[in-house]
Amino acid sequence: MTLPSTDEYASQWSSRWSSIIVPWIRVRLAEADAGHGFDHVQRVVQNATLIGHQERAYAEIVLPAAWLHDCVLVPKNSPDRSKASRMAAAAAVEFLHSVHYPVEWIAPIEHCIAAHSFSAGIPCESLEAKVVQDADRLEAIGAIGISRCLMTGGSMRQLLYHADQPFPIERPPQDNVQSIDHFFAKLLGLGKTMQTEHGRAIASQRTEFMISFLRQLANEIGVDQADLDRALAKASLK
Repeated sequence: MTLPSTDEYASQWSSRWSSIIVPWIRVRLAEADAGHGFDHVQRVVQNATLIGHQERAYAEIVLPAAWLHDCVLVPKNSPDRSKASRMAAAAAVEFLHSVHYPVEWIAPIEHCIAAHSFSAGIPCESLEAKVVQDADRLEAIGAIGISRCLMTGGSMRQLLYHADQPFPIERPPQDNVQSIDHFFAKLLGLGKTMQTEHGRAIASQRTEFMISFLRQLANEIGVDQADLDRALAKASLK
């Protein structure tokens, strides 16, 4: 059986509902930080469309979940951060009922949104939830992931790297202090958490790009490549 194109996949759902959901989420994200604004959501939808199409997941679940996954804003350094996806899921359910979205899809969408978050720790119980989770996690790696990491660190007034040991070798990563440590604390390991075949393939390429970035950074700040290799080995990523 031949797969439809990604445009055809998206059109299974978007012909009516995107015109209702997209303006709502655009308003909801008007005050979002630079790493979690409307452009972030657009890219997650793009990732979800690509992966959902390849994995044959239901567009009626995947695409609204991707559009609505961050519909409640919780700052990254908030003590409520681990609750953000559940809060977004509840808000999305309320909104979808208000616009009379087909009721049979709402509970699966709620699960996709609740389970997408890294910090929530909710296991994915459907293919669609795996697709949405992968789509969101891909945003944290590659060129976009690097950009978002550094923007977020800057907004939190973090250092770029530890002055005495730029890469965490003989110290634990402190990504609440310096942004580069976040690569070793989380970002470089995200590829191992991907739930779908196509998510893993994209994550592998993006992870290699991040390692290339770190190699260039090491060169520019005068750190021996062997020290970076030690840090990568410590993170089981050499």
